[in-house]
Amino acid sequence: MDISVVIPLYNEDESLPELYAWIERVMNDNHFSFEVIFVNDGSTDRSWEVIEELSKQSEHVRGIKFRRNYGKSPALYCGFKEAKGNVVITMDADLQDSPDEIPELYRMIMEEKYDLVSGYKQKRYDPLSKTIPTKLFNATARKISGIKNLHDFNCGLKAYRKAVVKNIEVYGEMHRYIPYLAKNAGFGRIGEKVVQHQARKYGSSKFGLNRFFNGYLDLITLWFLSNFGKKPMHVFGLLGSLMFLLGFIATCLLGVDKLYCLAQGIPQRLITDSPYFYLSLTTMMIGTQLFLAGFLGDLISRNSPGRNDYQIEEEIRCGE
Repeated sequence: MDISVVIPLYNEDESLPELYAWIERVMNDNHFSFEVIFVNDGSTDRSWEVIEELSKQSEHVRGIKFRRNYGKSPALYCGFKEAKGNVVITMDADLQDSPDEIPELYRMIMEEKYDLVSGYKQKRYDPLSKTIPTKLFNATARKISGIKNLHDFNCGLKAYRKAVVKNIEVYGEMHRYIPYLAKNAGFGRIGEKVVQHQARKYGSSKFGLNRFFNGYLDLITLWFLSNFGKKPMHVFGLLGSLMFLLGFIATCLLGVDKLYCLAQGIPQRLITDSPYFYLSLTTMMIGTQLFLAGFLGDLISRNSPGRNDYQIEEEIRCGE
């Protein structure tokens, strides 16, 4: 199969028939063998009924229905797991991503040998409340990830070589950082393509300021895991050792000062009367705890077996 299109969605029943008809037209015009995997992320409207109707009309439609809303990353994870195409395309269901971009994205993967190609919505039709945080977020993501050539990490329109989606784990809200995850997995040929951004035709945006702040928290988490996830002792152990050493040196200096005062007959209060003594002990205790945290982190795998255990209520497979 040439292409798998994975479309996560939440309450987008109005746009789905038009979106699928557009995708099907592009695929047929370019003679691609394809499948479209709709992942219904706990929608409360008629989205699943629409997907069922589309599956009856076309053998290319597949569907996954979550029992409740989990988020975009779990939807992509389950879609990637089921995808069979040599190239996997992701796009949003709100018609703001143009299926007309698919042939060129496919060519860039197959002919130019990119592992991943991310869309860049250079001209956007979003409100300032979304575009300004997006620019700040992307600038930070480029700096931390080291992927300097990407301008829009969060663009839903992306193309992947099949091996990429089968070898990365998208969890939590890490869909924003799939290029970073791919880079850490050894897929370094990451490209970008300027794509058309269309104004939303149906429904309303799901973007909120909480997603902006969550994006930064996830970026810090991913940076830490990518650098120290398999070697937490390197950061916790180092910080713990430094703090313990600092506290120990401070305690020794207090002891030397006390002995000097006794030798010189200088009146001096008890060493325990000094607040610096307790600060030194506290520093040593915190250092010990950090060291133990790093040691335990080395013993415990960060990969929980239940991390991607999602409740799927129904599935539609090709030909069903």
